Amino acid sequence: MARSLNKVELIGNLTRDPELRYTPSGIAVCTFGLATNRQWTTDSGEKKEDAEFHRIVAWNKLAELCAQLLAKGRKVYVEGRLQTRRWTGQDGAERTTTEIVINDMIILDSRLSAGSEDINVPEESPIDVPEYGEGKTPAKPSTAADSPVKKTATKKKVEEKRTITKVSDNKPDEESPDDDIPF
Repeated sequence: MARSLNKVELIGNLTRDPELRYTPSGIAVCTFGLATNRQWTTDSGEKKEDAEFHRIVAWNKLAELCAQLLAKGRKVYVEGRLQTRRWTGQDGAERTTTEIVINDMIILDSRLSAGSEDINVPEESPIDVPEYGEGKTPAKPSTAADSPVKKTATKKKVEEKRTITKVSDNKPDEESPDDDIPF
């Protein structure tokens, strides 16, 4: 049997916000529209442009990531395969759709340049910043119950006060100047 290839690569902009749903067995599926443009020059020198609209489908963890990170207007690269589905509608009519089932997605623009709103994050949302004591750090991520010492700070407080704690010395904590911090 001869080999064949079903591979699609597209770069375009989302035409609508992603829609995340779950199958009855709990598998995530996300759908969204993607527009691509084709430009060409006619024999008479006139420039033309044509838009093509694609139905994109992502499954499992990629579906959840698409729903979380993408929004209408974002420019993305998607890679996947073409799939045609047929079904009978509620009205008894046979229906067919061709969609691109993706297995990879790369965001090509920054969130600021997209045509959508940023995700709302409360200004005073707490983040946990562990303080490292003497000895070894845990090999696995620790939870609040695992950590004997934990410091809760807000984003603003973390950015206002940048300190470096020396773990290897038994000396008191020393504060480094702000220009010495690599971030």
